Amino acid sequence: MRRTFLGAGVALLLAVTACSGAESGPTAPPGVATPTGTPSASRQDPGQVEKTLASLRKVNDLPLYEMTYVGAYDATVGTDARPAKAFGCSLFAATGDPARPLFARNFDWDANPAMVLRTDPPDGYASISVVDMSYLGVGPDPTGDRRLLNAPLLPFDGMNERGLAIGLAADDGARAVPVPGRATVGSVRIQRLVLDQAATVDEAVAVFERHNLDFTDGPPLHYLLADATGASAVVEFVDGKMSVDKGRGGWRALTNVPVVGVDEQRRRADHRYGVIAAALDRAGGAVDAPAAFEILNDVRQSHTRWSVTYALRSGEVRLTTATGGERRYQLPMS
Repeated sequence: MRRTFLGAGVALLLAVTACSGAESGPTAPPGVATPTGTPSASRQDPGQVEKTLASLRKVNDLPLYEMTYVGAYDATVGTDARPAKAFGCSLFAATGDPARPLFARNFDWDANPAMVLRTDPPDGYASISVVDMSYLGVGPDPTGDRRLLNAPLLPFDGMNERGLAIGLAADDGARAVPVPGRATVGSVRIQRLVLDQAATVDEAVAVFERHNLDFTDGPPLHYLLADATGASAVVEFVDGKMSVDKGRGGWRALTNVPVVGVDEQRRRADHRYGVIAAALDRAGGAVDAPAAFEILNDVRQSHTRWSVTYALRSGEVRLTTATGGERRYQLPMS
């Protein structure tokens, strides 16, 4: 759905890290090729390219950037970059209060610049997401770098205008065996397809079911989903097959240990999962953004790059980074 973003005085582009492979797509239109000569996701006219690149703003010393992507993109083009090792993350969906479901996460990884990204594709839902800019291949000064036009392909977490949120974490035991007849996409790219196409957890799961995921060279991943109705789900790949654990109300957490088919006592043996679970139990699964940040802080690691909360009904996004300070954004909800 086409919407106009009403920012909090700043354009947004969330920087997100990429970590998996995808199939090649069509080449970029004239004048939009990246400096490396690889296809660009951009399907913009020259004026939209100029507006997008001109919206880039550095807002803190992480460094954190913000950008608004103007126009269309092709989410199947190119290849996701791959990190050499797995990253650790902590996520939870606090859905105990149906009036204010919340999605929260710590992204724990290398000391790379990040970006907050607003997208509003003509054929999909508007969203806010976060990207690790190092996987775009940009240099220390990304100003004017056309590789930024691939940023929509790499959302490491995000929320769309319908209140559907998604985030990923490493899962060393995950293994995805291709299903004949399905398109193959990268394990980060799938999150863009979900944000663009899904309004609910069930619709998001259906997006996963239409695609094979490429975990080549790792890290293998699992995913947490939540929506504005209070529904949530974990998507994992067990013995080569996709498995989904759905829920409604209460809460759901994800770190770097499997949860599908694993009893709760074993899940809580993981320190970060156990801390999150205990806090959400005490709160009855209902926390606001400040309380969520307290929980995220309790499981913070030395390499936590950003912490973010997504309010799934109001559209408020709050972000803090390793260098401190809070940024707030508002996603108009449909």
